[in-house]
Amino acid sequence: MKRLKGKIALVTGGSRGIGRGIALRLAEDGALVAVHYGNRSDAADDVVRIIEEQGGQAIAIGAGLETVAGAKQLIQSLEEALLHHAGEARFDILVNNAGIGTSKSFEETTEEAFDEVFAVNVKAPFFLVQQALPMLRSGGCIINISSGVTRIAYPHIMAYNLTKGAINTFTLHLAQLLGPRGITVNAVLPGIVDTDVNASWLHTPEGQKHASEMSAFGRVGQPSDIADIVAFLSSSDSRWITGQMVDATGGSHL
Repeated sequence: MKRLKGKIALVTGGSRGIGRGIALRLAEDGALVAVHYGNRSDAADDVVRIIEEQGGQAIAIGAGLETVAGAKQLIQSLEEALLHHAGEARFDILVNNAGIGTSKSFEETTEEAFDEVFAVNVKAPFFLVQQALPMLRSGGCIINISSGVTRIAYPHIMAYNLTKGAINTFTLHLAQLLGPRGITVNAVLPGIVDTDVNASWLHTPEGQKHASEMSAFGRVGQPSDIADIVAFLSSSDSRWITGQMVDATGGSHL
């Protein structure tokens, strides 16, 4: 059953990792997916190719999200693309997935590193939603990809953790603001997920053991585990859920 048939979704950071999994899953459910990328146009084109080969619809849209101008550029490009592909510049699902991490400890974090991670992980989603609201249909949804670090202490990446705490707060207040329009707003909080970002340490016997032992299920999370939750929150089945932080850590540190 194509639960999202006739819907249009924008997935930021949709060319790699969790975003790639989300884009593929939403397309599988029938949505036309705008796959956003920052620098890797080849990766975004590959996602579009896979979706089209499977009978779905997708478009790739590039924009840097380090500045407010980048967020505005993304929405402008989306508007132009939707007018061309769908005949109207309206969409239904916004997944704020794009983000960056930091390997710097609390003691090593510089002002430049702090500002960069906040610009991409907090400032960009804030202004992207602001710019997107006139195009987002009433009855649609916004899904913010947060992190399990807002529940579990990882002080060695504190600046990153703070950005995800801000996203949770953003989710709560945005849900109340947009409730009168029937727009649901929720956050999904992944734990350790097997993506290329984590590959350098996760694809070692020690890394696999460490990550698997965190989860109540005794395994490492996969992009599809997160994508399936996002698909549910994108569907009408979740119409009575808003302002929630959905823990998607596989029961880490219970």
